[in-house]
Amino acid sequence: MRAISYLSATHPDARPRSPAPLNMNHYANKKSAAESMLDVALLMANASQLKAVLDQGPNFSLYTPTITLISISLCLQVTVGILLIFIVRWNLNDEQKHWRLNFMENLATGLVFIIVVVNIFITAFGVHRPNHSD
Repeated sequence: MRAISYLSATHPDARPRSPAPLNMNHYANKKSAAESMLDVALLMANASQLKAVLDQGPNFSLYTPTITLISISLCLQVTVGILLIFIVRWNLNDEQKHWRLNFMENLATGLVFIIVVVNIFITAFGVHRPNHSD
């Protein structure tokens, strides 16, 4: 049996096996899952930054703008997470839903861009943990 499969695989007339066709639903779900994991990581980082700013208190020079930006970022991240849940649940092969899925993907991408810009400002304002000297 082994010799037959070897010969058929190396025979000059043997055709190479073509790869399986790409399952667009599977691909889109994996992409959305990866995006969701990154969203969760950023959500945790923003929650940590929020705690650090709250620990510093209102005496921190950029307290209000930083709290506002972190809050905006957190709200946008939750919105993107909800969008990704809906995107994953819909069948990509249903052509009647293509326009809605396309809109939601574009919306999610735009919101992620805004989240990145907001987080650049949060980083620029320099959120630091307060020094506790006991």
